Amino acid sequence: MRYLTLFLGALVIAMTSGAALAQSNFDAQVNAVFSNATGWFVELIFASLPGTTFPWIVLWLVAAAIVFTLYFRFIQVRAFGHAFSLIRGDYSDPNDKGEVSHFQALATALSGTVGLGNIAGVAVAIGIGGPGATFWMVVAGLMGMATKFTECTLGVKYRNEYPDGTVSGGPMYYMTKGFAERGLHGGKIMAVVFSIFCIGGSLGGGNMFQANQAHAQLVNISGGADSLLFGHGWITGLVMALALFAVIVGGIKSIAKFTEKIVPVMGILYIGASLAVLAINYDSIGWAFGQIFAGAFTGLGVAGGFVGALIQGFRRAAFSNEAGVGSAAIAHSAVRTKEPVTEGIVALLEPFIDTVVICTMTALVITISGVLRIDPATGLYMVEAGQIATVGGVGGVELTSLAFAQGISWFPYMLALVVLMFAFSTMISWSYYGLKAWTYLVGEGKKRELAFKLAYCGFVVIGAAAQLGSVIDFSDAMIFAMAVVNIIALYLLMPIVKRELDSYFARLHSGQIRKFAARPGKPGAAAPGTVG
Repeated sequence: MRYLTLFLGALVIAMTSGAALAQSNFDAQVNAVFSNATGWFVELIFASLPGTTFPWIVLWLVAAAIVFTLYFRFIQVRAFGHAFSLIRGDYSDPNDKGEVSHFQALATALSGTVGLGNIAGVAVAIGIGGPGATFWMVVAGLMGMATKFTECTLGVKYRNEYPDGTVSGGPMYYMTKGFAERGLHGGKIMAVVFSIFCIGGSLGGGNMFQANQAHAQLVNISGGADSLLFGHGWITGLVMALALFAVIVGGIKSIAKFTEKIVPVMGILYIGASLAVLAINYDSIGWAFGQIFAGAFTGLGVAGGFVGALIQGFRRAAFSNEAGVGSAAIAHSAVRTKEPVTEGIVALLEPFIDTVVICTMTALVITISGVLRIDPATGLYMVEAGQIATVGGVGGVELTSLAFAQGISWFPYMLALVVLMFAFSTMISWSYYGLKAWTYLVGEGKKRELAFKLAYCGFVVIGAAAQLGSVIDFSDAMIFAMAVVNIIALYLLMPIVKRELDSYFARLHSGQIRKFAARPGKPGAAAPGTVG
């Protein structure tokens, strides 16, 4: 009852603030102040390399992915099959410390990365770089699997395990404990900086932006300017905040139980809809793949050519799966295991599902649907203002929606539902990321956790009701600033991951680590204590 009273009080304040923002120019004033104060930081993080349009932060992420892929000898290929065995629970001992299963940890992390970027971001990438951007997006996604493996292995190895069974882990813990183990200095400072960036990112890009876009989708499918929700974002925010609080108030176990159900549903709905569009246009599938491969190396006349396709593909992959940002390591740290490498192996599936599967589905639907205009005289894409011309001149999520509508007219409504689910699930995961960064700074405790959860839900209402573009831009910059600090730590700690990996596979191949059986006496089962 006390929690409910506090929550309702926080929502009343947030609703009042959100309504006031929506009905005044105060949000514009906040935007202006933020833009003036933090614009330099946003420009610094997303600045392009001299003489190019390639953001240096994307190169930072992709370069790390290449280094880890080579250093761990293509772990994403060698351990791919074993990852599915771990997800099935073949090696899971229920008595191990931790709070969630391998599958639940993966689902929670996926719910944070699979979002609007998979729908709108891919459309933007193809609009600028052409279908060829898809090829480089897949390449970057495959390499990013090695980065996820590295950060999530470290997240489990250096997590804090408490007497009540709860755990806390993530980059801030392996920066402090891992650096101390290796005799390195600066770990605590890096951890504090990372935590500050994480909290800011969770409140903006992981919360307010998602609520704002979810409200926009609801208004769009319910009549636009004639919708009852038009100009009343606080209503959408209130409903989402109530639902969100109901999920996150129970902690990671409650979050995991929800995400393990919603993530498969989201995936099935979106991939199913994509496959339906592809089936309707089955005779053009070969042509679409031809456009992707040809565009990857020639550009097919698109502005920027081959380089433009490469830049957009790498950029979308880096921004979509967040490999190297460090956020996913926080969720994966909660897994039940005594072998850190097992969760690193499970985590490498995340960029594969997010980028290689879901982003590729979006790209194929857009390419095959005919929404990208082609000059009948040359057979090349028509370019206007540096982008491919589209039917109706739409872009972003509207382009993806239009592409789905070419298959079945009511598909955009299903897409709108998926967008809402993506947004909501992202908010859930980022609430946990922000919470763990918060408790690292202020200490563990129920009251401290509740304070953050209440504030987080309040920002949902404000995000849905107000237009705070500069605030959200700053938050996005903070998310990718996390990667700057995190990847430095990964470089310094990767020898430890190598040692853990070699030890794990040596014991696995020798038979010391065997499949676990809950039922005693099962042939070939491992005895308790010999599993990962």
